[in-house]
Amino acid sequence: MEPDEKSPDSKYGEPRKFDPSFKGPIHNRGCTDIICCILFVLAIVGYFAVGILAWSHGDPRKVIYPTDSRGRFCGQAGPLEKKPLLFYFNILKCASPLVLLEFQCPTTQICVEKCPDKSMTLVKALMSKEKMDFYKQFCKEGGDISKMSAPEILKNRLCPAALFASKPLSRRCLPALFPSKGKITIEGNTTFSDGEGSLVNATDLQEGAKKANKLLEARQVAMKIFEDYTQSWHWILVGLLIAMIVSLIFIVLLRYLAGIMVWVMIVLVILVIGYGIFHCVMEYIDLKGMSGSDVTIKELGLLTDFSVYLQIRQTWLAFTIILCIVEVVIILLLIFLRKRVLIAIALIKEASRTIGHVMSSLFYPLLTFALLTLVIAYWAITAVFLSTSNDQIYKVFNKTDCEHSMVTCDPKTFNSSNITTECPDAECQFAFYGGESSYHKYLIFLQFYNVFLFFWCANFVTALGQVTLAGAFASYYWAYKKPDDIPPSPILSSLGRALRYHTGSLAFGSLILSIVQVIRVILEYLDQKLKGAENKFAKFLLRCLKCCFWCLEKCIKFLNRNAYIMVAIYGKNFCTSARDAFFLLMRNILRVAVLDKVTDFLLFLGKLLIVGIVGIFSFFFFSGKIRAIEDQTPNLNYYWVPILTVVVGSYLIAHGFFSVYAMCVDTLFLCFCEDLERNDGSQERPYYMNPELHEILSVMKSTEGKDEPDPQDTQSQPLQGQPPQEQAEEEIQLKCQELQRQKNEEEKAEDAVLEMTEETQLETPQKTETDIPQDQSVDSPKETPVEITQEQPVESPKESSVEIPQETPIEIPQESTQEEAKEIKQGTPQE
Repeated sequence: MEPDEKSPDSKYGEPRKFDPSFKGPIHNRGCTDIICCILFVLAIVGYFAVGILAWSHGDPRKVIYPTDSRGRFCGQAGPLEKKPLLFYFNILKCASPLVLLEFQCPTTQICVEKCPDKSMTLVKALMSKEKMDFYKQFCKEGGDISKMSAPEILKNRLCPAALFASKPLSRRCLPALFPSKGKITIEGNTTFSDGEGSLVNATDLQEGAKKANKLLEARQVAMKIFEDYTQSWHWILVGLLIAMIVSLIFIVLLRYLAGIMVWVMIVLVILVIGYGIFHCVMEYIDLKGMSGSDVTIKELGLLTDFSVYLQIRQTWLAFTIILCIVEVVIILLLIFLRKRVLIAIALIKEASRTIGHVMSSLFYPLLTFALLTLVIAYWAITAVFLSTSNDQIYKVFNKTDCEHSMVTCDPKTFNSSNITTECPDAECQFAFYGGESSYHKYLIFLQFYNVFLFFWCANFVTALGQVTLAGAFASYYWAYKKPDDIPPSPILSSLGRALRYHTGSLAFGSLILSIVQVIRVILEYLDQKLKGAENKFAKFLLRCLKCCFWCLEKCIKFLNRNAYIMVAIYGKNFCTSARDAFFLLMRNILRVAVLDKVTDFLLFLGKLLIVGIVGIFSFFFFSGKIRAIEDQTPNLNYYWVPILTVVVGSYLIAHGFFSVYAMCVDTLFLCFCEDLERNDGSQERPYYMNPELHEILSVMKSTEGKDEPDPQDTQSQPLQGQPPQEQAEEEIQLKCQELQRQKNEEEKAEDAVLEMTEETQLETPQKTETDIPQDQSVDSPKETPVEITQEQPVESPKESSVEIPQETPIEIPQESTQEEAKEIKQGTPQE
């Protein structure tokens, strides 16, 4: 290749030049992206200010305990400590549309010790002292109703008009309805009096209960889930501990038995998924013929009790189809990538060797996990306090139309106001939590700030871990004599450099990613709002935006990860490091596909294996299918709650351990590409890579050469210890291969060469190869002569160059015959 010829990779930057002073991560570095560092520090200070503000105004009891009409918490310290349940005076009022508008039933609500277990009206209760004593439990305090008539009691709203047998549900008393012969009854009756002169049936009561249940359904599910966590939290910790032990054992075995463990992992993943398919098929068969098992998921609708879905065959059929698709995809990928898997295994072996010399890297994910837990806990607590930092808002509720209906009121002065005169049936009741102060007006912005800082801090913690690990692994790679030249405490040294010099760069990269993630959250919120809309174009546009930002987030994560590696090595700012990393990857794009991505796929199978093993164990335990320890199984409302928690937690734990391997592979890959550009394997410029890693490159070249030559390898990048003569030989072979792939030259030039060769053979029929002097040229009577020249001294025919340009003399190597020249022109050179 000519020196002034432009490199095909020049648009992706110039390759790294040899620098004898470069010995790995640079120690003499300065602070980078200072503006972003200052901005991040100010944002953290503001985040603490928001938390303090929320904690001073918020009260989490508002989302845990029910509230009566006066805004008091049932079951809390004070006069209501022994009254934990909420009772509605007239549950039928909960069927009003105001329930969905104001999230509050327009009826008096009081805290009671227990729900009524029998039904009666106020009129009947006044006829018996015993019944009246029972009835008083569900009346307001402070009123002497023994000397009042029923109309007076109802006018002052001291007692409900009627009681219905009820049961506590999410700390609320709701009517106990029972189906009987296709009809809904209450205590065996289908109709009854509401105590206010109207005759209603149990179906009306059910509608009111349904409206109230819609209001409480989300809170009810949340409370049941909370109860399940309180019953099973210690078993969840056991499951997560098992996942941690399995992950750690797997990583240790991978250190010493990388090749065997990878193949064992592949086989076990296939077997685990295969068992899942078998289990789903058996459940599908066992449910055949059972009552209600043929109901479809569409007919069933959305239920809060997800265990119901496991009782229908269609659920297990869907699980079977999904697992079969996953199994087939994994098997096909392994078949088509079998050669690349072998290369990736070799790279995993090198990563295992690296981690073996930097064992502290295996424990660094614990620090990342602790910091992320702190960030998540702070965000969750602040969000709860912000959502409960509103004031008690009271509204006017009225049975009939009234101009003061739903107007804000004060319960202390309501009875003396003119509203009671204009609207005799009006009541001032607690409606919701809110406020009109400046704090309450900007509460939504504080919630947004809380979410945004959560993403920023979480991404910063992840970036800090990536830079720390990259710096430690780069120190190992660029140590010429391993492990003697590895600096002491590489993890602590890398962590110190990251915090001291590159906090701004980490904040910059995590800020870009956080902005994209917040946009995705907003798009998800808009998608939920538009679910009931009929504008199909808006839905289509929103889905396109969601897809685009999902892809953008993946690209930014990939670029950030490689940019952090360059920051750890060279100590430059984020933008420069991102550009250098991108250009380096583009100059080695084939190696990215062969080594990096296939290795990520194998590591993903490892995480999938650990999650599958722990998930299957937790399923059999929490569902009570292990008879040996069936007595230890906790009594749960939703047994899928701890199972899902263990599965998600196991994946996070496995991801934490395998992220060390993934980061090691990515760091070694970039250092490997840099090493090939900086050095040539000679004594003056030796490679820093181990011979085993160098062998990976050789295997990759032989594998990829069948598909497409690597443009970087076709340039003058010599291998280790290769002499210049062999380099010239490789150039000759490459040119011959180009000649073989070219089509035949134009017919006129080809005919001319054939005629020249025939005439030359006729003129010198007795000469052999040795009769022709080295500097003799064979002149042809045609315009295009055939010259036999020796442009440079060589030792063998393979070391000469064969060039056949159009309308120029044909150069034939020394010791070549005229027949060989003819064959070379026809595109079939002899070996």
